[in-house]
Amino acid sequence: MGAALGRAVLVACGLSLVATGARGLEPQAAGTFAGDIARLSEPAGVFDADNLISNERSYLEVAPALAARHVEGGVYIGVGPDQNFSYIARVRPSVAYIIDIRRDNLLLHLLFKALFLEARTRAEYLCFLTGRPVPYGTERWRSADLDELVAHIDHSTPWADGPDGVDALGRRLEQRIAGFGVALSRADRDTIARFHHTFIAEGLDLVFSSHGRAERRYFPASRYPTLRELLTARGTDRRQWSYLASEDDFQFVKALQATDAIVPVVGDLSGPHALKAIGAAVAARGERVSAFYVSNVEAYLESDAAISRFIGNLSRLPRDEGSVIIRSVFDGGTSTSFVQSIDQTLAKAFRGGR
Repeated sequence: MGAALGRAVLVACGLSLVATGARGLEPQAAGTFAGDIARLSEPAGVFDADNLISNERSYLEVAPALAARHVEGGVYIGVGPDQNFSYIARVRPSVAYIIDIRRDNLLLHLLFKALFLEARTRAEYLCFLTGRPVPYGTERWRSADLDELVAHIDHSTPWADGPDGVDALGRRLEQRIAGFGVALSRADRDTIARFHHTFIAEGLDLVFSSHGRAERRYFPASRYPTLRELLTARGTDRRQWSYLASEDDFQFVKALQATDAIVPVVGDLSGPHALKAIGAAVAARGERVSAFYVSNVEAYLESDAAISRFIGNLSRLPRDEGSVIIRSVFDGGTSTSFVQSIDQTLAKAFRGGR
């Protein structure tokens, strides 16, 4: 059977294709979590960072602006790791798509999804993420300040390996991930385990790490925020806006994870398929994009052609006058985040001949 004919038969039977690295392509049922990932994704690209956490100290500074603009509901699109959960908790979308050029980001979000499903509360979630013992008194911790929860993690030591410790947690998470139906190689599963062990080993001192990037010579890891600093960051109104700042915010994100409404996608923002396919999925739902977090990805779209392709993809997203784009800009290793109307972004790009 030819490749094109084979694809046509799979689609006609309600199946889509998912990339599985060296193992080639495997069919996945359409309309499932794994099927949506396969249908929307592109082949992975290369990026020079292990983005387990963000390096954007400023990411929550825009939370008051999102509230002031009444950015809520609809569909959320974002890039990168768990800073998206804080934006999702603010916007309260019906569905969220996390698009990233790295397949590793997909694998990381499968770990996050498993942790959300395994944990009953935000205290359990953060303890499971960092491999720390869960504090006694579940109900008391539901209303605890985030700073108190962070202090518990900081003053706890990781579980030891063994039948009742990290090993047992790892097995439960692996079973959860297997249940998602995403085709994973042995290397993929090893990568997920490595990610989790990094969170456990580093705890809240974990920082963003790049590989061979020139900026490492000028902006060492000490200039980047720790996971602790990212979780306890505040908006311009001095309020803590992290998804772990309140039990209600955590439970909202957990509910989306439980209903497969946070979908990680492998794709390039300037690529030929993924962002367009997400836009088509949004349109099929009769929704519009309320917020699109692009981080500083535009800085990596170095050629005019790549930027123009991104603008073209952006222009195809269903939106209204309230739809916004969230950006981060770096200067001297320090980030600044801001919010702009998508329509204003497009108008400026078109005036510039993009």
